Amino acid sequence: MAFGRLERTKGEAPMSDINVTPLVDVMLVLVVIFIITAPLLASSIRLDLPKAEGTQPGDAPQFVTVVVDKAGKLFLNDKPVSAPQLTEQLTAAARQNPDTEIQLRADQGVPYGRVVEVMGMAHQAGLSRIGFVAEPEKN
Repeated sequence: MAFGRLERTKGEAPMSDINVTPLVDVMLVLVVIFIITAPLLASSIRLDLPKAEGTQPGDAPQFVTVVVDKAGKLFLNDKPVSAPQLTEQLTAAARQNPDTEIQLRADQGVPYGRVVEVMGMAHQAGLSRIGFVAEPEKN
């Protein structure tokens, strides 16, 4: 030891590895959030259904869902279709099971004439069971 000179002990070397545990935790939480929310966003069609008293969903053995959105576009089981395609697919459903029920979901802003056109397509296809879907009134 020299006079007037302080010796320092060497401390621990700095850690140069990245700690990935917090990163993995955050990524897993994001994956779970996307898994839960993706089906909800992808398959829903925004509708403003009319409200009525006593509306309870009926349990039909077999049904197809026909949606008429605010712009008057047609959807069969949440897939967009044109009017001739809708008639064709409803005819195929009627051939497969004549007791198939149509659950008609029409936006509140759709003109009544457009709803009657869809009902006529269903009748032309050979399906006579039509259920109108509405939301229950909130008290």
